[in-house]
Amino acid sequence: MPSPFSLPLHALRLLGRCGLALALWFSAGEVVRFGLLYAATEVAYGDFRQVRLVIMTTLLTLVVLTAMTVITGMLHTLRGALWEMRARAAEGAADEPFFTALDRVAPAFAVLYLAWGFQVEDARDLVQMDLFHHIFELTDAAFFGAETQVGRGFIDIDWRVSLGTMVAAFGLKTLFAKLVENGRGGLYGFAAAFSEFAFVFYGLNATFTLAQARAEWVEHRAVVSGTEEALANAEKNVPGFEAVTTAWGDVWPILLSAVALPLVWLTVAMLVFGTFADDTRTMVRGTRFERGVDRLEGSHDLTKKSVDRVTGGFTERWVPLVNSLRLIVKGGAPLFGMMCLCYVALTVGAQYADRAVRTLIGSQVEWAWFYLDAPVSFGRDLLVTTATMALLAAAFDLAATRARLRGEAFTAGSAGSSGAAAE
Repeated sequence: MPSPFSLPLHALRLLGRCGLALALWFSAGEVVRFGLLYAATEVAYGDFRQVRLVIMTTLLTLVVLTAMTVITGMLHTLRGALWEMRARAAEGAADEPFFTALDRVAPAFAVLYLAWGFQVEDARDLVQMDLFHHIFELTDAAFFGAETQVGRGFIDIDWRVSLGTMVAAFGLKTLFAKLVENGRGGLYGFAAAFSEFAFVFYGLNATFTLAQARAEWVEHRAVVSGTEEALANAEKNVPGFEAVTTAWGDVWPILLSAVALPLVWLTVAMLVFGTFADDTRTMVRGTRFERGVDRLEGSHDLTKKSVDRVTGGFTERWVPLVNSLRLIVKGGAPLFGMMCLCYVALTVGAQYADRAVRTLIGSQVEWAWFYLDAPVSFGRDLLVTTATMALLAAAFDLAATRARLRGEAFTAGSAGSSGAAAE
């Protein structure tokens, strides 16, 4: 049985076998991403401003879909080098085409991406490129005291246009999601993911306006004011309360970065490799809570809809992670710890390596980094992303192989479904 401590070596083996293909996937994705962001900063200015801003938002949606396609492609490239995939092939399982895996991954990827707020970085990159691309117009406006539209792409969308496009995207999202639930073939999963992202991006301005109005209303409610006052009194009067809350505020971001984020991407890897991670029954299988799921599935439709409404945010954010954790725990607690340790080591090591490279090149001539920053950042991201994909694949492979050797093999998913892992 493979040792959990062989995870780094297994990841390096996968990286050595598939490194070129991984690098090509990443490079192609960066080229497409840059082209879409550049096009978005160009199309946003001119006549019919509102129409242009809708097109800009559509291009941002395509940026996220490009990231989804690239990540799926990189993980799919690693399939052939995994022990688990070879074991499935020996049992007669057919190799799954890329577009089948992409269609299955897309809906869950959209939910995870939005639930954990990864889209904020894409929106920030678009605004930064807009500011950088129109830097002279921005400085001229600041010098002469004139107004400028630079960097206001999301702000300038009329809330009525934002609301209308959001409603249209919601209709498409609902339609494609229903087709996916019914097991329809084609790229309906991909279309559902596009609609999900478009629904969020199109509604940025409308939801911000409504959220701002709601926040102002809530701020004046007696319950909110009373709660804030009670917390303030607790910090003053309860011994150790402030120390505990401060310590928790320091520890929680670290837990998210070191534990939750690796599980998020492991969830995506599980879906690419055909093991299902978004099913509540999979999360509770073998525990006393499975009976509760059975009772809920046999209850009235109104009861199930009410429970779904109340628990929707929890299930979208945490159920896939719990399923990923259950899979990795099957490989043993040392494997889970080693995966998190390697993930953090890659992230922190890349930051130190980036600083070392910039120090060696020299930072005395600031204008030189106008040209050097992009290639240095590209090289860093290339190494980190390819190594991370290999690490996720290796963690899945070791966990699935150890489970298989114990007679708890995971079944490959069928196209267009979201299935379950058989224990």
